[in-house]
Amino acid sequence: MTKFLAEIDVMPKKEILDPQGKAVTGSMKNLGLSEIQNIRIGKHITLEIEADSEAAATAKVDEACKNLLANLIMESYSFKLEPLV
Repeated sequence: MTKFLAEIDVMPKKEILDPQGKAVTGSMKNLGLSEIQNIRIGKHITLEIEADSEAAATAKVDEACKNLLANLIMESYSFKLEPLV
């Protein structure tokens, strides 16, 4: 068994309103940073997983994202996986 570290990013889909991102974008103007626009706010999740192979670990992380970590109706996700030494 090999231990892997997964770093997962979950973001609202482009067509979904992101009120938190919109509020932060508005606040940038108050800070004199009006050139910063279209902020989207999501989640960054890290987890460790033991698996027989990188392919098996990828499949398990993908399953966790689809079934629990991301709401696929409103969010998309991506992740990277690397072996832990």
